[in-house]
Amino acid sequence: LAPRDGAPGERATELFRRAFDTGLLVRVTGEIIALSPPLIVSEAQIDEMFGRVGEILETLA
Repeated sequence: LAPRDGAPGERATELFRRAFDTGLLVRVTGEIIALSPPLIVSEAQIDEMFGRVGEILETLA
């Protein structure tokens, strides 16, 4: 993510909060988003995870 002027890390932190509100846990460091799905996961679950992240990113643009 590109940082907001004068507020590095704010955009990723906002993504973290919104993802948590939807039941998705992500890790952020600065403007880096880290996803750690379980080792046993279905393709549908991966699609759902990336769908949620994508929707949130669209609102933060």
